[in-house]
Amino acid sequence: MRKFNFFTRFDKEEKWLENMVRSGYQLHSTRLGYKFHPAPPQAVTIRIDYRQFHSKQNFVEYRTLFEDSGWKHLAGTKYSGAQYFQKVNPHGTDDIFSDASSRAGRYKRLADMWFAIAIIYLPFILIGSFTGNLIPYNFFNPRSWFLTPGLWELYGEEFTRRFLFELPFALGRGLWGLVMVAILCTAVVLWIKARLHCTLSE
Repeated sequence: MRKFNFFTRFDKEEKWLENMVRSGYQLHSTRLGYKFHPAPPQAVTIRIDYRQFHSKQNFVEYRTLFEDSGWKHLAGTKYSGAQYFQKVNPHGTDDIFSDASSRAGRYKRLADMWFAIAIIYLPFILIGSFTGNLIPYNFFNPRSWFLTPGLWELYGEEFTRRFLFELPFALGRGLWGLVMVAILCTAVVLWIKARLHCTLSE
């Protein structure tokens, strides 16, 4: 079974995954959504870290460290960032982080990733602005995304044909700016969460 969901808080994602296991579905992978396999329902503890690795060796050592501490690696690759662990040692601790500061670090690493994506998008936004294909005040005026002369004066089959032909290009012109705004907002929210966790740890 595959499910799609989006979280900006690790604790909510962890609780959701724990509830899935209680319902009889074990996390198998997080590629193209959350993929689950049927499993005996049970109460478990799941924790999420966020790290990327430059080498396979570092990734293996990272997983081994957690497994030696009683945590099974459920999903995540050396490039994926999000790493999912399930507690398998009943006598171990209920958290993979030693303090609030290290817990906040995962939010900072995730925020840095979103800021990096925003920086990658920035040249495209600037090019679009200079070429006239991206005008900020047109974000919320979908009609302006269509460049076919006289489109909105057409009717019937002619309108439908031209509208559908240009629709993919119009969405590209209109939504890439909104995507940039969404990326920046996500990065800022995660950065704030990291700062709050750091403040609480002091």
